[in-house]
Amino acid sequence: MDAAQEAQKREALRESVVNTLKRHLFLIPSFDIYSGIDGPRSYGPPGCAVEGNVLAFWRQHFVLKEHMLEVQCPSIIPEVVLKASGHVDKSTDLMFQTSIDPSGLIPGYMRPETAQGIFVNFNDLYHANDNKLPFAAAQIGKAFRNEICPPQGLLRHCEFTLAEIEHFVDPENKSHPKFSGVSKLEIFMFPRDDQVSGRQARKMLIGEAVYKGIIGDETLGYFIGRVYLFLTCLGIDTDRLRFRQHLANEMEHYAVDCWDAEIESSYGWIMCVGIADRSTYDLLAHSAESGVPLEAHEKFAEPREVQSMKMNILSISKGKKKEHLPIKKKKEKEKEHLRVFTPSVTGSSFVIERIIYCLYEHLFHTRASKDGDKQQNVFRFPPLVAPIKCTVFPLGKNQQYEEVAKEIAKSLTALGISKRIDITGTSIGKRYAITDELGVPLAIAVDSTSSVIVRYRDSKEQVRVDVDEVASLVKEVIDGVSWANVLQRYPTHPS
Repeated sequence: MDAAQEAQKREALRESVVNTLKRHLFLIPSFDIYSGIDGPRSYGPPGCAVEGNVLAFWRQHFVLKEHMLEVQCPSIIPEVVLKASGHVDKSTDLMFQTSIDPSGLIPGYMRPETAQGIFVNFNDLYHANDNKLPFAAAQIGKAFRNEICPPQGLLRHCEFTLAEIEHFVDPENKSHPKFSGVSKLEIFMFPRDDQVSGRQARKMLIGEAVYKGIIGDETLGYFIGRVYLFLTCLGIDTDRLRFRQHLANEMEHYAVDCWDAEIESSYGWIMCVGIADRSTYDLLAHSAESGVPLEAHEKFAEPREVQSMKMNILSISKGKKKEHLPIKKKKEKEKEHLRVFTPSVTGSSFVIERIIYCLYEHLFHTRASKDGDKQQNVFRFPPLVAPIKCTVFPLGKNQQYEEVAKEIAKSLTALGISKRIDITGTSIGKRYAITDELGVPLAIAVDSTSSVIVRYRDSKEQVRVDVDEVASLVKEVIDGVSWANVLQRYPTHPS
């Protein structure tokens, strides 16, 4: 397939995906009734549900499992804070300026990232963690950059959701106690040297990459591994996910090393997560500007003997000026009970809208209808991502079946399972087609008052289940029980 054909194929995929998203209100043009305003998009009900599910899993995967401290900081930041961080000098043309008081005398900006709110509150967070390192703080919120939307209107926005992690660690010890849990993950990596020499991304064990110094330390490697697991659990194709190291000339001003999780889509390779070793830059910068030390302490069980250099100064008068000259250096032994230092930071920044759009493309496919006369669209969302977990509909116009369907819907709601009940009476084939386009994993068809048909979206296989059991079965599948297990336990029903 030549380049032109490949481009045409990508464009056709994007058109099919976007049309399906719009048809079912995953995405809505925000100001469509006013012509000439293009670019911003709103999430409709299914889109909101997908984003909510992704963020809920992000909290579970990172905040809960890693015992992180979650915060929520202001979206408007005083100019002095972003001056200290380097953003005012480096990125003013990408930031929205405003003021933070009615008089307009205190300039500020809409935040370009959520990280700075974490850094300036380091002392309080360190205290909340019992004055111990390492620890991580996390935040989900909107960020704002003066981006141009076209031609990648679904990927580049002026306003977007970031989920960010700032992990504080001793700069003299960047090992990670759980590194062994990710060291054997084999992922596509694109180191700086391979890019410069014209080679392609290659599979490599994370442990090997850290051992060879390709990834700088265990903490950076650990978060690369955790990001990989997060994205693949959502449904990102492992063969279309790579971790690319920044070239020296594209490194952010605060970073000593940075890797991007890039996902391949119809737009090409898209940066979706940045994982950076920010060293001590941020805390030192805010300490210097504010005059408030942002430091950690290490108490020694036993005093440590250290050598310090002592210098005698000779002052010489030359007219009205004085020169101060070192004349002698002397080594003296001292005992230290406490080490005071500035922590290093490993940061991870997730652009949620980009991740979700890439998910839509990776999980979209078409298959022949039952009669084979047309192609039907399907979103193969994993249950944890699916906006609706289950649909319920009675077959035909039967009052008893409708009552059973409503009771099942109530049982699903009681278990916290999102569902869609359809009593329109349209053909079962059409209702299944709509269910598949919405990416709903399971459908329940009510054709009796004692048992029902449960259909699995991906294989279209069906089983018969007693009415009293069906809600708990759906809960099991949503929580991770395989469909193969279901087939072993329940009698199949012909499609």
